[in-house]
Amino acid sequence: MPATPTLEHEQALWADASLVIGMDEVGRGALAGPVSVGALALAADCGAWPEHLRDSKTMTPLRRASTAPLVREWGVSAVGHASNDEIDRLGIQVALGLAGRRALVALHAIGIDVVASAILLDGTHDWLAPALRAPIRTTLRAKADRDCASVSGAALVAKVERDERMVGADTVHPGYGWASNKGYGSAAHMAAIAELGPSVLHRRSWLRETVQT
Repeated sequence: MPATPTLEHEQALWADASLVIGMDEVGRGALAGPVSVGALALAADCGAWPEHLRDSKTMTPLRRASTAPLVREWGVSAVGHASNDEIDRLGIQVALGLAGRRALVALHAIGIDVVASAILLDGTHDWLAPALRAPIRTTLRAKADRDCASVSGAALVAKVERDERMVGADTVHPGYGWASNKGYGSAAHMAAIAELGPSVLHRRSWLRETVQT
């Protein structure tokens, strides 16, 4: 059974901050489409997390679709995106930072005091800090998307939003199977690239690396 996230690590951060903002990225390893970063702001009185919230990678599409609205009601969320062109031009690490900053700017625009919050970021590398104009207290935690409910929720809303974008793009640029592979390098997707060539949404630098390896 997939692990159930908790608010244990958020509790420690709430001792010094009124809000905890869980953050995580989705789409880092895709060959097409944006990289997206979700941010979910929670106060100490947020209550219990949605019952079926888990690491989004372990949830079925139907469960993700039904749980994401509950996450949005539970906290205040935003998703930032960096395009495939930005990934090609700036590199994935910088693009992740741009997407993360855009998510935080969106939270600020709807009233979240981002600078006074504590950020809980999934992973062991802080790709967010270089993109910020002012430092924000950030805690890194490996497997936070599995163990920390704020980060699980952030990843879920980001994945659902990015998946919806890729499904929509599949109707504009048909033939690559994005409605099912969401831009990742499935065998059918690779075969379509070989037959049709890359689209305007493909990460050209990544395709060169894939061919070379």
